[in-house]
Amino acid sequence: MFAITEDPFKVLEQTPLTIPKGRRLDGAPTAHVITIDILGMKKNEVKIEVEENRVLRVSGERKSDDYYKEGVEGEKWHRAERTFGKFWRQFRMPMSADLEHVKVHLKNGVLRITVPKLAEEKRSRGGNL
Repeated sequence: MFAITEDPFKVLEQTPLTIPKGRRLDGAPTAHVITIDILGMKKNEVKIEVEENRVLRVSGERKSDDYYKEGVEGEKWHRAERTFGKFWRQFRMPMSADLEHVKVHLKNGVLRITVPKLAEEKRSRGGNL
């Protein structure tokens, strides 16, 4: 319980927050699945590219809204922990990844990128000796 004179926000400053990194790469039987937390962003604000050496790059920019820039008249906020600015994540995909058939889905602030796995015969490029 806080005394009336104590600042409730000071407790937050002293307690370390355990914030997850917000990304995950899973290997399902038929696909590689990447999930990234991008709360408050729209699908068109995120760019997904395949670069050299089978690198999948996810980038974007979370822009500050007017509330955090100027505040609402008559209101005062004490602490803001939302982050704004540019971001990017890179994932080197295995040879089994079919980078030509990537699917992207955004729901409730979670971006889900599904990269299908190639069929076994498409992966082996060598011939018989």
